[in-house]
Amino acid sequence: MTSYGGYQRTGYGAQGGEDGGGYMVGSQQASQGQGEKKYANESLRPITIKQLVDCKEAYPGAELAVDGLPTTQVTLVGQVRAINPQAVNVTYRIDDGTGMIDVKKWIDADKADATPRFALDTYVRVYGRLTTYNGRKHVGAHYIRAIEDFNEVNYHLLEATYVHLSLTRAAGGGEHQQQGQLGAADGGDSMFVDDGYGAGGGGADSQAIRVRLEPCSRNANTIYRYLATSAGDAQHLAQVAAGTGMSARDIMAATEELLGQGLIYTTENDETWAILDL
Repeated sequence: MTSYGGYQRTGYGAQGGEDGGGYMVGSQQASQGQGEKKYANESLRPITIKQLVDCKEAYPGAELAVDGLPTTQVTLVGQVRAINPQAVNVTYRIDDGTGMIDVKKWIDADKADATPRFALDTYVRVYGRLTTYNGRKHVGAHYIRAIEDFNEVNYHLLEATYVHLSLTRAAGGGEHQQQGQLGAADGGDSMFVDDGYGAGGGGADSQAIRVRLEPCSRNANTIYRYLATSAGDAQHLAQVAAGTGMSARDIMAATEELLGQGLIYTTENDETWAILDL
């Protein structure tokens, strides 16, 4: 496994070894036509909450599918927004900036004192199983831990992006892989923003905006197009990084250009931006 700031990342495309428990791109296809349960279904997959909220059964009674593939074991990162302790479990409402979902951690009666307790707004990583009950999705947590290094939030979103693009654009070759880093710019399903990349940026075709974008770098143009798809919703640094595949340093430099051109503005903090109506 690869280690980032104290946490370990699974390897994709790895065949066995210590990375064998991670999501293996292509393992689903390799097991097609076999009678036994497909290994890929049980592989741990990094994912965004929007993907979980949007996933559906391929047909009634089937497992929930993300990117067209059945998905059960997942890992996600987000903030604790609400806590509902009960006798047999604790339900955490987790928000990762793309959506919110309930995460249930069942209490072991013999180890009740070891059940984790997190303060509101704490960033946590969850490992668990995606399930539905009475038509409502939630994650049954095997393990939850607090995040000590915020870089892990960005790494997770980039990891989820990598797997999503590997599964949905692998057949498109290197050019599509590069275009995919722009947050599904070619019109495919996005895991962070609604479909129709650029549809919300009709103003981007206006002469005034083109003139202001002309002296800006390619990174700045990419971020402007990404923000234009958010339908006026402010986007945090982590969301922009996940949607564009850019580093935090490049994003901060590019947004400074856009701020200087009067194309965007900061909202609740200096790392959250929205399009400025001209």
